[in-house]
Amino acid sequence: MQIVTTLPSATEMVAALGLEPVGVSHECDYPPSAAATPAITRSRIDANESASSAEIDQQVLDVAETEAGVYEIDVETLEELEPDVIVTQGMCDVCAVDETVVADAVDRISADPDVVPTDPHSVGDVLDDLERIGRAVDREARAREVRASLESRIDAIRERTADIDASDRPRVAIFDWTDPAMIAGHWTTELVDWAGGEYGLADVGERSRPREWDEIRAYDPELVIVAPCGFGLAQSARNRTDLTERDGWDELTAVREGRVWAMDGDHYLNRPGPRLVDTLEALAAIIQPDRFDGPNSDVAVPFDELEGLESASDASTADSRS
Repeated sequence: MQIVTTLPSATEMVAALGLEPVGVSHECDYPPSAAATPAITRSRIDANESASSAEIDQQVLDVAETEAGVYEIDVETLEELEPDVIVTQGMCDVCAVDETVVADAVDRISADPDVVPTDPHSVGDVLDDLERIGRAVDREARAREVRASLESRIDAIRERTADIDASDRPRVAIFDWTDPAMIAGHWTTELVDWAGGEYGLADVGERSRPREWDEIRAYDPELVIVAPCGFGLAQSARNRTDLTERDGWDELTAVREGRVWAMDGDHYLNRPGPRLVDTLEALAAIIQPDRFDGPNSDVAVPFDELEGLESASDASTADSRS
């Protein structure tokens, strides 16, 4: 079966089912073999590692004013791959190629693939998508096995945090963009709750969106995690002053108490695939360090250690923000 994926999380899900796509997006980088697979997408945004979060945001806004869209599909390559199934998404046309762009491309090729869109806004949605993809690629039993394994790991965390009193659950704020300041939504509220924290800035399933800085200051988080969409740790390091130079940053409880972390948002928090469970395990270690070990330094580091990463290179470069 010829499978094409148009976003990194879909590539990871297909890989978890024991299959390899014949075509992927230009952003797909995990598993490592994805980097050598033909890319069928391109971005109209120049988001190289030296680009600031504000510059990327402005490019997105400029493209949004045109009919071109952020992404385009290499129809010629797609034609050559003769796909039977294309896995795409309908959640965010800034984060990845959306299903309308895919539908237009499919109309222009001779193959007649099944198009499987994903639109996750909660952890349950992500797991449901895994099973839907499994059905589409004849891997239903494998999808159920993978889901059961992921749910077992989730349950293990929840069991260890279930008895934590509200007074011992720190107020958490997670940024999935820094200029403008955006608070992470979708599945983030669930992950923080399961990891032993309180997430009062977004409801489960609520989209990530810009917030007034005064609103964040009023919430006064006791723990801050900076995980910009599409940014690895090195690119977050280069953009850390988006937050540290804001009025009142040093007055936040999280900053005063030294509870500010940076997380690889590209590979973990903002990628709705199997590694969201890795994200949960890392969050548990950050939020409740007395109960959990970690996190691994390739996933998250204390914010004051970011400065040493400025000259490093992320494995992948951001093209988007959610």
